[in-house]
Amino acid sequence: MDILSQDIKYLPGVGPQRKKMLSNELRIETYGDLLEYYPYKYVDRSKVYTIHELTGDMPFVQVVGHILSFETFPMGPRKERVVAHFTDGTAIADLTWFNGGKYAKQNYKIGTKYLVFGKPTVFNNRINFTHPDLESLECRVESVEFATAIDSETDTTAAANSTLYTLNSKLRLQPYYNTTEKMKKSGLNSRAIERLTKTLIEKLPPLTETLPDFIIAERHLMGRDEAFRIVHYPQNAKDLERARVRLKFEELFYIQLNILRYASDQRRKYRGYVFSVVGNAFNTFYSQYLPFPLTEAQKRVIREIRKDTGSGRQMNRLLQGDVGSGKTLVALMSMLIAIDNGYQACIMAPTEILAEQHLQTIMAFLKDMDIRVALLTGIVKGKRRKEVLDGLLDGTIHILVGTHAVIEDTVQFARLGFVVVDEQHRFGVAQRAKLWSKSANPPHVLVMTATPIPRTLAMTLYGDLDVSVIDELPPGRKPVRTTHVFDSRMTSLYDGIRQQINEGRQVYIVFPLIEESEKSDLKNLEDGFEVLKQVFPEFRLSKVHGKMKPKDKEEEMQRFVCGETQILVATTVIEVGVNVPNASVMVILEAQRFGLSQLHQLRGRVGRGADQSFCILVTPYKLSEDTRKRIDIMCDTNDGFRIAEADLKLRGPGDLEGTQQSGMAFDLKIADIARDGQLVQMARDTAQPIIEEDPECKSDKYAILWKRLRELRKTNINWGVIS
Repeated sequence: MDILSQDIKYLPGVGPQRKKMLSNELRIETYGDLLEYYPYKYVDRSKVYTIHELTGDMPFVQVVGHILSFETFPMGPRKERVVAHFTDGTAIADLTWFNGGKYAKQNYKIGTKYLVFGKPTVFNNRINFTHPDLESLECRVESVEFATAIDSETDTTAAANSTLYTLNSKLRLQPYYNTTEKMKKSGLNSRAIERLTKTLIEKLPPLTETLPDFIIAERHLMGRDEAFRIVHYPQNAKDLERARVRLKFEELFYIQLNILRYASDQRRKYRGYVFSVVGNAFNTFYSQYLPFPLTEAQKRVIREIRKDTGSGRQMNRLLQGDVGSGKTLVALMSMLIAIDNGYQACIMAPTEILAEQHLQTIMAFLKDMDIRVALLTGIVKGKRRKEVLDGLLDGTIHILVGTHAVIEDTVQFARLGFVVVDEQHRFGVAQRAKLWSKSANPPHVLVMTATPIPRTLAMTLYGDLDVSVIDELPPGRKPVRTTHVFDSRMTSLYDGIRQQINEGRQVYIVFPLIEESEKSDLKNLEDGFEVLKQVFPEFRLSKVHGKMKPKDKEEEMQRFVCGETQILVATTVIEVGVNVPNASVMVILEAQRFGLSQLHQLRGRVGRGADQSFCILVTPYKLSEDTRKRIDIMCDTNDGFRIAEADLKLRGPGDLEGTQQSGMAFDLKIADIARDGQLVQMARDTAQPIIEEDPECKSDKYAILWKRLRELRKTNINWGVIS
């Protein structure tokens, strides 16, 4: 039995109770789980400061001294703030506990020497540490000389450094492990995890290597055994960085290897329809009805799609393009190629509003061509529904536009050859698979998203898809001007809105929630709508939110689209797909409540006409640092890919729209897709030639890889099929 599979309860210092706690709180069941429970940070414990040196803007520091006295300050019923006055002989600092003060008074002794670790701030002109870590030094001093040095008041810092050397031996960087409140209360804090990890590492024999020698040499990687030991007990920052690179690379490499194996397998397994000609439909549209010249990016993507659909294998391509970049036109021209080759096409949209908008756009493009387009959504019923189903079955309908309704069992195509999935994160894998089953061979698939996905994330989440990018807007399009306004200036903002409407344009005003919850101070759309009616009595207002019936929502949207109303008050239901070229102002209230991706999508609703458009982000004056970063990024750039990269770094991949909605959990142990982009690319570049040479990784050369892939398949998510 592999020692890393050993039950954690057999590790000295664990036992049944701690095993239960580790399992329930951290999912640590085995020695291997504990070994892969990596520190979340490291602190350089080699330097000790004097209190006199400290300032309020320093990071975490440590000082050595003793407690002079305790003070208690009442904070309401059964609550108190406890302050210990602490000195090292150079100055006095306060150690403050808002919680756990009773424990501090009982366990920390006046006159005892302590190593204090924490973040210094300044309060009442004195250095303050809130909820610091304290460690008694007197019980840890291992020689009379050290004890004498500590008691000397002439060289406090030197004495502390001597003591620290004894405390930490050769350990200069102390690891810190995440734990829960429940664990801390039972004594399983970071220090306890550190001790258990040390026990495990001392117990383990040399670990078997899991990467071939040629990869280790080619990528200049540290060995696996050394990396695990150093990552938990680093002696210096240089070795720690090499150890982390090794472990991150391995994690990312096996993800990429799995994804590429799956993609290779799919390509071998599924033959695609061959679109061998570009015929009358495409050429007529291109030469006579193209509404404006294609951008170079659009031409490039059409060439990529043309190459795929003529190759004999099923196309699976992700098309990324910012709002207004012309993705729908590219999709339409691709569907015309399918029609030229005798096949039907289908475009799936996430909402009825967006499906109807696609229908109107496509019919406007094709109004003078003999191509039949139909709509199928949940509200298409009775005789009209039967006509659509019959037309699909006998092949007289060339393009179907729809929502989830198109995957129902009653919907059958004569010859479905090309599928466009718009805003794909709103469709699950099972739903798409049902659509594929409606054809003898799986149709070619073009997945479109206006939510730009960072390259490293796309490589992982959509690793089995080829990626195309439309990275330029049609010529003449004016970028939206984005401005940050504090909510104290609403009167001026209303004047600006009034001016825009008087000049003939329309305005969106977006609220974050439909109704206020007990625990929040979010504005209420219903109340806000009434206020806005009083502010703008001379204008007509529409209101749209997620709790409205689809029919009512559609009617209100159409009133705005047709220009019957000048202001649309809405929640984020308008973030995808609504196209009103006359709308030139997007006002987002409580903008601090929205993520970057949502803000960018909402901004994309304006800037679709010839007039200059504006996006106004309204917030209170007091904002967190992360919120200020989000607002600044929005004001600095309209580039969706820059925004997506920033969003990934601020929020992490598991939080991004398109990852959570796909049901995909990013259960990475040490790698960070947001910050380890170069390693993701290196892992991909390493895995690609291996799969090209040996798709199954079963040759002797890759025996280590095959063995490791089987081990990972037993325990981890199958990264090959996540998309």
